Amino acid sequence: FSTGRQNPSGTEPGAEVPKRNIIGSGIFISPKGVLEHSGSVGVALVVWVLGGGIAALGSLCYAELGVTIPKSGGDYSYVTEIFGGLTGFLLLWSAVLIMYPTTLAVIALTFSSYVLQPVFPNCVPPYMATRMLSATCLLLLTWVNCSSVRMATRIQDVFTVGKLMALGLIIVVGLVQIFNGNYEALTPQVAFSLERTPSVGQIALAFLQASFAFSGWNFLNYVTEEVVEPRRNLPRAIYISIPLVTFVYTLTNIAYFSSMSPEELLSSNAVAVTFGEKLLGMFSVIMPISVALSTFGGINGYLFTSSRLCFSGAREGHLPSLLAMIHYKKCTPIPALLVCCTATIIILCIGETHNLINYVSFINYLSYGVTIAGLLHYRWKKPNLYRPIKVNLLVPVCYLMFWAVLLGFSLYSEPVVCGVGLVIMLTGVPVYFLGVHWKEKPKCIYNFIERATHVGQRLCFVVFPQLDPIELASPPEWTDRSSGRGSVSVNS
Repeated sequence: FSTGRQNPSGTEPGAEVPKRNIIGSGIFISPKGVLEHSGSVGVALVVWVLGGGIAALGSLCYAELGVTIPKSGGDYSYVTEIFGGLTGFLLLWSAVLIMYPTTLAVIALTFSSYVLQPVFPNCVPPYMATRMLSATCLLLLTWVNCSSVRMATRIQDVFTVGKLMALGLIIVVGLVQIFNGNYEALTPQVAFSLERTPSVGQIALAFLQASFAFSGWNFLNYVTEEVVEPRRNLPRAIYISIPLVTFVYTLTNIAYFSSMSPEELLSSNAVAVTFGEKLLGMFSVIMPISVALSTFGGINGYLFTSSRLCFSGAREGHLPSLLAMIHYKKCTPIPALLVCCTATIIILCIGETHNLINYVSFINYLSYGVTIAGLLHYRWKKPNLYRPIKVNLLVPVCYLMFWAVLLGFSLYSEPVVCGVGLVIMLTGVPVYFLGVHWKEKPKCIYNFIERATHVGQRLCFVVFPQLDPIELASPPEWTDRSSGRGSVSVNS
């Protein structure tokens, strides 16, 4: 859905906000993790279908929140409105430190793995090679997003073709295999044969892996203020997109299993490449190129969204004011983009793909659950508030029941991975009280913040977007507030 309105965080005149897509790199990453934790082909396919159903329940709840609290910023804006500043800050803190940088790191690593796999066909691509290529891709797209929103939008549109081409090719080839009688692995007696019986905790981890592929269903809520007729278009987006995505993901996995044994899939470093090499012969090079195009576009989309969240948090006073500034001429949030890029490069150096997916999926589900619990609290707190969309009470209740079971068993099965995510989130508590809640700081701290902000402005050539457009038409004079000569002031 094109939003049809100008981006309040500062797009160029006439530029469209990049389209958000659920279908991304996750479907090329998660099948291996889902199968590994579920223990059989049949259970893995059930996890994919149920994962789509859970995403649909969450989407319906977010549709109600989106029109009841019509603010851009998604989860962060809703939680801040309902539960107050501390809870909203913790969600923002975990998103800035874990969710978005980790997701970007996973997609960038997938990009480098698919690009390098044909170069290293018989072994895992070297560690340093994948990290260097991932960082190069990330820096390139950060530069693009800093230079022009219009250019970033065009990249998103063009590279969407890559993911559709890859998935379409996989599904068509898989269906041809099935029509030719190669579906033994999909028969019930084989598909549900268990070499090992998975525990409830392992099934929970399989759902976390699948949820990474479905992540993005809430992205339209990040631009609610810009959506034309959200009361009609938000539910329409859900009813069309979630079933379609679930259908595509399930067919893609069926295609994988029609030509690859579970052992082959688990041993593959790039599932789609292995699939192409087995069935496409001399045309197998199409597959890594298509997936690389898909992941390249995915990095671009997540950079845009993560910088928007940083911008929204800074605008609310929960992050440094520098992150709420945009380039005086290009109207791009350069400081927010640089922060996202730096955090992602740090995570690239310390994480492994499937562990990173567990990190980000756990924190994602945690934030989803808190937000949907906020929906119930808001109904109790303001029962007479007009709600253009009001879902049946069973929808949020069912989601929260599944949410509690999933997170509980995930924490039990992977206490270190999930526990570290919780600890990082809770480190935001002292940061909130020291940085946001404590208003009477010593004057020297305010002076340091103002000087640092001025330095950031000079380096990035950024200003607050609410300044007069005529003033933005010419380069600012970086002078003190006391001079009064056309200066661009910084609010402490």
